Amino acid sequence: MEKNIGLYICSGCGIGDVLDVDALFETVNEADVSPAICKSHDFLCSKEGVEFLKAEQENEGINTFVIGACSGRVNADTFDFGASITERVNLREQVAWSHPSEGEDEEDTQMIASDNLIMGMIKADATLPVEPYIKEDISKAILIVGGGLTGLTAAKEAAKAGSDVVLVEKDKQLGGWVQGLYKQAPSKPPYTELEDTNINALIADVEGDKNIKVYTGAVIEKTKGAPCMFDITINQAGNNIEERAGSIILATGATPYNAEKLTHLGWGVTPDVITNAMFEKIAKENDGKIKRPSDGKEVESIVFIHCAGSRDEEHLPYCSAACCVESLKQAKYVKEQNPAAAVYSIYKDIRSTGQAELLYKQVQQEGVFFIKGEVTSVTEDGGMLMVEATDILTMANVYLEPVDMIVLATGMVPTSAVGEIIEEKGDEDAEKEAEKEIVQETNASTGTIIKSNLLNLAYRQGPELPELRYGFPDSHFVCFPYETRRTGIYAAGAVRQPMDHRTAIEDATGAALKAIQCITMTSDGMALHPRAGDLSLPDFEMSRCTQCKRCTEECPFGAINEDEKGNPLPEPTRCRRCGTCMGACPERIISFKNYSVSMIGKMLKNISVPEDYEEKPRILVLACENDAIPAIDMAGINRLSYNPWIRIIPVRCLGSLNLIWIADALSKGIDGVMLLGCRHGEDYQCHFIKGSELATIRSSKIAETLDRLALESERVIVDEVSIMDYDKIPMMFDEFSEKLEELGPNPMKGF
Repeated sequence: MEKNIGLYICSGCGIGDVLDVDALFETVNEADVSPAICKSHDFLCSKEGVEFLKAEQENEGINTFVIGACSGRVNADTFDFGASITERVNLREQVAWSHPSEGEDEEDTQMIASDNLIMGMIKADATLPVEPYIKEDISKAILIVGGGLTGLTAAKEAAKAGSDVVLVEKDKQLGGWVQGLYKQAPSKPPYTELEDTNINALIADVEGDKNIKVYTGAVIEKTKGAPCMFDITINQAGNNIEERAGSIILATGATPYNAEKLTHLGWGVTPDVITNAMFEKIAKENDGKIKRPSDGKEVESIVFIHCAGSRDEEHLPYCSAACCVESLKQAKYVKEQNPAAAVYSIYKDIRSTGQAELLYKQVQQEGVFFIKGEVTSVTEDGGMLMVEATDILTMANVYLEPVDMIVLATGMVPTSAVGEIIEEKGDEDAEKEAEKEIVQETNASTGTIIKSNLLNLAYRQGPELPELRYGFPDSHFVCFPYETRRTGIYAAGAVRQPMDHRTAIEDATGAALKAIQCITMTSDGMALHPRAGDLSLPDFEMSRCTQCKRCTEECPFGAINEDEKGNPLPEPTRCRRCGTCMGACPERIISFKNYSVSMIGKMLKNISVPEDYEEKPRILVLACENDAIPAIDMAGINRLSYNPWIRIIPVRCLGSLNLIWIADALSKGIDGVMLLGCRHGEDYQCHFIKGSELATIRSSKIAETLDRLALESERVIVDEVSIMDYDKIPMMFDEFSEKLEELGPNPMKGF
């Protein structure tokens, strides 16, 4: 494509009041890459401004637009000119609104604008047209694994939206956990009366829907491929069945925590110490009548022990979300059977969220006695159970009257953390594995390790969804709650996080919408979040590949497999376009048509670097587009001024950082480099999961080299910022600037 570049600067929104536009045109025309046309307009994003640009496209043959105006994060649709390349240069938020227009700093403001425009010109010149990745043999069906409340709801909602659905359930009947409930907690006003589960009606709806194909007594033998091209092998009664799907919803739910580990709460003392699941089974089998397992006597006194294994570092560190409300519901079973029954509830905190607070008040009024405390002893005497506890509020010892039964409200463990035995390890290895994650059936004495076996992904990076912690699938917990680190596969319900039935229904609906969105965008060749709509894909120059495997190992999304020789095998529809593979490759053989190592290198090499005697240092900020750039824009919107030495280059993710950029910047004479990305760690906010963490690791590797070259390692820092930290941006830049002043000018300046 022969470029015909037009540079257009908007003078509206105060840009023309701060900057000398004609002087900018002169500077740009002297640069290595110059435009064919330079023009300004008072209001480019107006109807008249857009028509002006379209006329330039038609009459002047402009096929590459460089638009100096507002942030590229706004008015994206306004400046879409079809097949033409459009590069946005931020002269509003990052220049006119954040730097002075008069006084001794006026010259610096003008220099910032000219550097930004020159870098924009270089990027536009290096950008090639992108084409969508379109495959013909695609599927738009949704595979749902799990036929409980979440899976059934997702199937019904997806089918209502017009999607074909394949539903796989390992049990012989649908319904999952809810099928075993006698009643469910209130879901409608007045929120005090227990309700039927209506699970059979939901099952009938799913089984009667012509768009839903149901496999029961079946498991997933293998999942290979990628979004819109998932090839699924389903094993049903020993027979393998092949299906193709466009996206997948994992809705396999959770299982109760192993009560055998709760001997300190009385488990094993008598058959009358049971779990909440066992209690529910008794109620269902006896039409609401609660009888003791030991002798069939109707219960007249009972203790419910909340958080049995939950919120306990020795067992499950997290809250299991539904246990409190389920215990309230079960207490109501007993009171409905016998209003005079003695019902005790020993709790850490009552977490009756939303309208469930009304149920909590109702059971209080019905005479359930609540004790905020910790159980210290459970013993048996003459067929009755004796419970001792410490009242947390008064720190007094509490001795309850003998009771007929004790119910342990055991927490929930995601099915992604339990499954088949996959290996035998020594005691030491088993203990290390148990420390890493909650595994339902880990026996440290024998070294038996139990692992999940739900999707059987044919991915180089492993057969199941990567976990964040406690066995729950990893996802961006702030912005993308259903997403996992496997593109096109969505987790919903209790396998994603502990939740009650009302939340599970909402979760199922949300996951169904995401699965449909995935199919729609993938079939059009578009990327999913966070670069939604991006058509670019990485190109691999395989003739120079050294089979180092870093791209396959560091890709956060499993988008690259390997052949038997270690060559990368990209799966395009799995790719999120983050560029992590590009940053990982030491040979720099990976690039995008609109984003590459050489492109960013050329941009930073064209930053103007004054001589040291001019006392105008330069600081390069490689800023993540997902949080850092929005935060910097927000600082401008709020008219916060910051250091004029700063030059900002947006990057897709800090994971795309290639160390050559730092080397180029320092050899250019730039005094310092700040890598500004999202927070990483357990509660990470990196939209590409590992980007900021990888950037920190990579940058640490060059510290020794810099020190050896007498280029202090303090000249390169990694910092974290969220969009809400915009008010900290000036301080962050100033602190780094002060540190560089102490170090003095870059010794490479002028070479």
